[in-house]
Amino acid sequence: SMSLREHALALFRSAVGTVRPAPMLQRAVTLQADGRPRLLVKGRAFPLEGNLYLVGFGKAVLGMAAAAEDILGEHLARGIVSVPLGIQESLRRAGMRDMLPRSRSRIEVIEGAKNNLPDQEALRGANAIRELAEGLTANDLLLVLISGGGSALLPAPTPPVLLEEKEKLTKMLASRGAAIQELNTVRKALSLLKGGGLARLAYPAQVVSLILSDVIGDPLDIIASGPTAASSHSVQDCLRILDKYELLTSLPKSVEAVLSSSPASPTAPEDYSHVFNVIIGSNALALDEAKCQAEDLGYTTLVLSAAICGEVSRVSALYCQLIQLVCLAFAGLGDGPLSDEARAKLLQLAAELEIPGLNPAETLQALRGLGPDRPVCILAGGETTVRLQGSGKGGRNQELALRVGLGLHRARAAEAGSPLRSCEIVFLSGGTDGQDGPTAAAGAFSSPELVDEARREGLDAEAFLSNNDSYTFFSQVQRGHHLLVTGLTGTNVMDIQAILIRAK
Repeated sequence: SMSLREHALALFRSAVGTVRPAPMLQRAVTLQADGRPRLLVKGRAFPLEGNLYLVGFGKAVLGMAAAAEDILGEHLARGIVSVPLGIQESLRRAGMRDMLPRSRSRIEVIEGAKNNLPDQEALRGANAIRELAEGLTANDLLLVLISGGGSALLPAPTPPVLLEEKEKLTKMLASRGAAIQELNTVRKALSLLKGGGLARLAYPAQVVSLILSDVIGDPLDIIASGPTAASSHSVQDCLRILDKYELLTSLPKSVEAVLSSSPASPTAPEDYSHVFNVIIGSNALALDEAKCQAEDLGYTTLVLSAAICGEVSRVSALYCQLIQLVCLAFAGLGDGPLSDEARAKLLQLAAELEIPGLNPAETLQALRGLGPDRPVCILAGGETTVRLQGSGKGGRNQELALRVGLGLHRARAAEAGSPLRSCEIVFLSGGTDGQDGPTAAAGAFSSPELVDEARREGLDAEAFLSNNDSYTFFSQVQRGHHLLVTGLTGTNVMDIQAILIRAK
């Protein structure tokens, strides 16, 4: 029989596999070429009367564009995609040729946005996309491919604002602690293409947007700053943010000019009747696939939330309480004082974290009826944050795994007859893009035994944690056996966590 670790890896791989570009596009888009050709997108039919064009921007868009061209074939007149610098070479090296444009492709690939920052090459890509969109007619159809990282790859400041001025303003906001939503609100107000700008320029052509979401809750106007979605923000919101961070008095003249000539309220939604936006890949979809696989493997399976967020120390504490509750239920102690204490702690953490989609009462109810006869799988996804205190090398997934391992070790050591001792437990956290922070790993596995294994090799888990050095820790314990290394996946729907528990 497979080990829990092998099962966890299989679940992670199936979750990522379902949101890879080719399967995603094949599920969402078909071409009917018999009779009058038409494009079917999630059940909606778009007749191909004029030309079919394609544009795209984002970290996962190259693979999406290759898959789209396979489906569209000769019907595609022309395409332009703006993708990260060096991605074609990275995919070639990783042997992922299916994600590269075909020979004699009709899609032009422009690489830019080095280090995920807008630059002249990204501006060139954005201008080419803008010109294509502006030239469309009522008979044309524009297919737009969007994934995370699309914002930096589509910079088109509203004249007379220069790219450097917009960048400087964004950096000043970031250095003063502005949140990503605030940064995007300001960026959109100064952009020709963001905040629905691309869709407005493409009018009167029909616009179909296929979106791979890397944002919690899948908000259309936030993913890649919403080039084909009506913005929910106005210039007033932008001015409020600039005022909050005391930047109103030091704006460049060009920025002042654009903001003062903008309409005061958001554009009316009816301006977007020519647009069809579809989320074709998300964390929730990936978790659904993992859940089906886990049930096939015989696990009682529970999906916590596809919107896990918050500081890793708090999220790891939540996971440790969940694991303890399962082990107590396995030991027939589901209604004793230990369970009451664990439940109270879990409810308190859930209230603090305010995770969207997490229903603690429902979760506790589901955990109550568990017995040791069937193994349990708990799945979750989202994006946690790490408070940096040290100078080590790591990523949020590896730090989360290490914290869960340490938390379980402490809980097991705290009482002699701990139910944790009679359970086999594996925890996995990984980034679906195959990269966790600036490391070669996607994430890591942990268990209650991890800290003792490390100690036998002379490694102190707590010392590594206090230096945010989880990657070095996992690289050294058992020669990196606990690292999750997948290589580039060509997709990104944030992170996935799996907790697998069975009675010994």
